Amino acid sequence: MPLIDVHNHILSRAFTDLLAAHGGHRYPLKQDAEGRTVVMRKGARFMTFTEPMFDPQIRLRAMDEVGVAMQLLSYTCPNCYWADGKVAEEVARVMNDHVAEVCGRWPDRFRGLASVPLQDVHLALKELDRAIDQLGMVGLIVLANVNETPLDDPRFEPVWAALNERQLPVLLHPTVPPGVELLGMDQYALVPSVGFMIDTTLAVARMIYAGVFERYPGWPLIVSHAGATLPFIAGRLDQCHRFIPDARARISKPPSDYLQRLYYDTVTYDAEALLLAYKLAGPRQLLYGSDYPHTIGDMPGCAARIDALPIPEAEKAMIRSGNARRIFKL
Repeated sequence: MPLIDVHNHILSRAFTDLLAAHGGHRYPLKQDAEGRTVVMRKGARFMTFTEPMFDPQIRLRAMDEVGVAMQLLSYTCPNCYWADGKVAEEVARVMNDHVAEVCGRWPDRFRGLASVPLQDVHLALKELDRAIDQLGMVGLIVLANVNETPLDDPRFEPVWAALNERQLPVLLHPTVPPGVELLGMDQYALVPSVGFMIDTTLAVARMIYAGVFERYPGWPLIVSHAGATLPFIAGRLDQCHRFIPDARARISKPPSDYLQRLYYDTVTYDAEALLLAYKLAGPRQLLYGSDYPHTIGDMPGCAARIDALPIPEAEKAMIRSGNARRIFKL
């Protein structure tokens, strides 16, 4: 059965030029030992440029080899959060216009997830309206922290309200977590392997405990990388809610209740980890994703791990494409 990939990434040379010109003080570009361009943050490597990020023709061939009928394209971290003032508006427009252009050229193969500059909430809401209403984007990508500000910060409340009103699907994607220098994540490529999991887990846990999903229950949030560590620690979150007053001050239900309403992609490299996400949320909440074309992205492997799940074929069909068609109205 054809797949719909909800988690994959695209870039443009115009974006990387803007990043180099205006964001180098925050995200310098360097060459690694194999001659590839990598993005750095506080001395830690966290993202590598690959040619398919810039070339849709390479992407289409790779999709055809695996049986991916459609991809929902999004810009990866650091997205546009690094820019200030008018540059932020320019960067967001460049990103979204590029995604819309690619989708317009291959409308049967691609849809777009918009990027908005959450560091400026007014501008973010303005760009959200433009991207959805004018460019035809079908959802949003949000990073798990905004220049080290957590997503449960009250300043972002208007964004969650707007998403809830539109019932707009969102892919929650990690970025470099706060404190990488203190945690020694400048070594061993610990940001993509461990730091991203921390960033996602912390963001969702904070949003749950702060009551974000209780106040705004109507927008589908897809937690990337099969939920990071959330499926593994769901019981621990509930136990803290049960016995520690601070963990239940703003919510009326155990954290697992909110986790079961969220969505999770299949970007994990262990069949048992994927099964854990399935057991937490059920087949209606899982969606195929690949993290293509990152260096550790895996279109065929993520598809094969769905095939290997010990679940009915009808549920596998939901994960491969049915759930994506439903929540993105494809």
